[in-house]
Amino acid sequence: MKFSFWKLSYFLVALLMVPNRAFAMHIMEGFLPIEWAIFWWAVSIPFIILGLRSIRKTIDENPETKMILGLSGAFAFVLSALKIPSVTGSCSHPTGVGLGTVLFGPLAMSVIGTIVLLFQSLLLAHGGLTTLGANVFSMAVVGPFIVYFIFKGAQKVGLSFSLAVFFAAMLGDLGTYIVTSVQLALAFPSEVGGFMASFTKFSGIFALTQVPLAISEGILTVIVMNFLKKYNVSELKALRVFTTKEAQ
Repeated sequence: MKFSFWKLSYFLVALLMVPNRAFAMHIMEGFLPIEWAIFWWAVSIPFIILGLRSIRKTIDENPETKMILGLSGAFAFVLSALKIPSVTGSCSHPTGVGLGTVLFGPLAMSVIGTIVLLFQSLLLAHGGLTTLGANVFSMAVVGPFIVYFIFKGAQKVGLSFSLAVFFAAMLGDLGTYIVTSVQLALAFPSEVGGFMASFTKFSGIFALTQVPLAISEGILTVIVMNFLKKYNVSELKALRVFTTKEAQ
């Protein structure tokens, strides 16, 4: 167990230390018109408030899960800090929200994702404060809800735990970039073709790099989740991650 834990820790630290070019970021500071920046802040704030309540309730009921909550934040921070620049004013990168969503639910992940995005904008020049609301909505609100419903749906139709986690993390990643494409298309509609033309352009550029990244994120999330399933099964049962059949 100790050896496996340190291997995982070394892997995460190594990923974090990979240098990133400064222009590789989420929707960058000042890129969105002010009215859209305010709009996405207004839409995101209610989810953050509900997420704080959700985390407080979970910690009060299961204080032993604090360490896993921290791991979820670190996982999201490391993965979403890996950037592949695009020419759209944003970038392609894993999101890392699948792990925390499966463990704590989408509302809790909205808070974790917001903290991750805030630290990245302040410390790594990834994203920005004015565009934080837009980045939060795509990566920390919509992405986790997609993960949650895909994961629960996959469990209900009888897919294995690993497959449910894989599809949830992968599709949550892709969903985040669909929303980002929508945000950019709304802010910058094409002179010819309007919103749909811009959406097609943005989503098409993202898809070139995002599909393989989403698959990779799904696989990595399964690896980490199976590690937790092996060594932290009591905490996962307390968080109701398993179905009744899987918990037996």
